[in-house]
Amino acid sequence: MAAKKSGGKSKKPHLKTVSNSTPEPSLEEMKTFYREMLLIRRFEEKAGQLYGMGLIGGFCHLYIGQEAVVTGVHSVQEQHDSIITTYRDHGHMLACGMDPKGVMAELTGRRGGYSGGKGGSMHMFSKEKNFYGGHGIVGANVALGTGLGFAHKYKDDGGVSVTYLGDGSANQGQVAESYNMAALWNLPVLYVIENNKYGMGTSAVRHAAGELYQRGAGYGIPGEQVDGMDVFAIRNATRQALDYVRTGNGPYILEMMTYRYRGHSMSDPAKYRTKEEVNKVKNERDPLQTLKTRMMKEGDIKEDEIKAIDKEIKVIVNEAAQFAQESQEPDPAELWTDILLELED
Repeated sequence: MAAKKSGGKSKKPHLKTVSNSTPEPSLEEMKTFYREMLLIRRFEEKAGQLYGMGLIGGFCHLYIGQEAVVTGVHSVQEQHDSIITTYRDHGHMLACGMDPKGVMAELTGRRGGYSGGKGGSMHMFSKEKNFYGGHGIVGANVALGTGLGFAHKYKDDGGVSVTYLGDGSANQGQVAESYNMAALWNLPVLYVIENNKYGMGTSAVRHAAGELYQRGAGYGIPGEQVDGMDVFAIRNATRQALDYVRTGNGPYILEMMTYRYRGHSMSDPAKYRTKEEVNKVKNERDPLQTLKTRMMKEGDIKEDEIKAIDKEIKVIVNEAAQFAQESQEPDPAELWTDILLELED
């Protein structure tokens, strides 16, 4: 897919194909990406099952269908980059290397979770992996991600703040304010808009005027629109965008055109779209099936080898679910901890 690109401070929008100068992926690369996307898919399916069993309370927003986005983006990040996202965040945690057991335990509100069982689906963090959440307020993480970009520039550590948002978040006023400050201060921020076509239950064509990747043009921020169901198109576009940001050119916007198969959250029956629409995407553009077909065609991989990957992932996910259910709930006294950090003089 040709990526649409909006120009920077003095450039006009133009079309650009992002993969021309990039070598074809090897079989090992394809297998790695397939495994990572499959882990996210199976983990989310299991999370949906646990929610249905009443083991996950509160909200639960599944990432099924969008696995290629975070997999492709994270594949070209550097270790010192920071990551921040919204409430549809489990896939991002797994992509950056957080332990599936700790993630599932947090979803079920157990001590073994990344936030000690007190954050749940939308609020877990990993300082070790530079993962700063999961945030439940629409668009609020964009301001925080811009702040992370400021921190990278202040420390001069060469890092980039990879800040994810959805098409619904893109309409928030604080997002426009963040674009302005990031451009004004030339901050190293890569804004990744995961446009899954629907802001909660409202189609993007009804809630968003214009192209989202062009929203930064008024501030001189270039942007591209990328096929968010093609993990290698995402990798190639992200590599170029990160090179642009990391070399001191300021922020960049990537709009990933993706699709979620489930409702906005587990409580959403998603009656605002037809089964035919969902099935068409599943049958024609599913990122896992597309990659599987490509591996079998170009890499001459056998069905047995793919089944072995599936079996490995199933074991990992089942172990995560078992760990979560066996982990203890937080002690009631934990209500009073992690509220205030007192710094010594």
